[in-house]
Amino acid sequence: MRILAITIDLDDTLWPIMPALERADRDLDNYLRQHYPHVARTWPIAAMRELRARVAAERLDLAHDFTAQRYLTLQMAFDACGIAEAPLDTLWEIYATARNSVEFYPDALPALDRLRVLQPVASLTNGNADLERMGLHLHFAHHIAARDIGSAKPDPRIFLAAAERLGVAPENILHVGDDPELDVVGARDAGMRTAWINRAGHRWPGALGVAPDLDLPDLAALVAWFEQQSA
Repeated sequence: MRILAITIDLDDTLWPIMPALERADRDLDNYLRQHYPHVARTWPIAAMRELRARVAAERLDLAHDFTAQRYLTLQMAFDACGIAEAPLDTLWEIYATARNSVEFYPDALPALDRLRVLQPVASLTNGNADLERMGLHLHFAHHIAARDIGSAKPDPRIFLAAAERLGVAPENILHVGDDPELDVVGARDAGMRTAWINRAGHRWPGALGVAPDLDLPDLAALVAWFEQQSA
């Protein structure tokens, strides 16, 4: 493999996302209980999650934009309670603060420090992580987010947009991510090489076709692979 650039997924590749999302739900619920108790009673955490899932299922035009989905969910929850003026920006700020307070996998930051020296690195995500809030933006030459591109993984268009931004042919880019379908299949279909960060040691799902080029237990192993290639 002749690799000239790297794209890397964020959620569940650099940090586990569920603890942050669960904290965000709790923080939003606490705010609603204090300031909008009727909304909190009508839309407890489980019901709010179900509403958001319904929005995602019904608004396929927003499949690439989790932020818009969440704004719409909150507006619908308030509308159902007869409150037209929902404090959406305040609620978003509560959510975003918790959503971006993540605990990195131990290998993540050391790996990013090393990888950006070895190759140009772009983040590539369907999610709405705010790299500046995290203090992580300087680790990346580019940030490619589905909501900005208008398509989400595994659609090849988001990968090709990253290749264009990097100025590197897809076959010379290694995409790194944890999700077999979104990351590996999506990048493979766009003509990229693939590295599956397989922290749990799962077998590759044969139904998804050709296995990734690299099946690695963590990002430290990815760095080791690059350094071996350089040597």
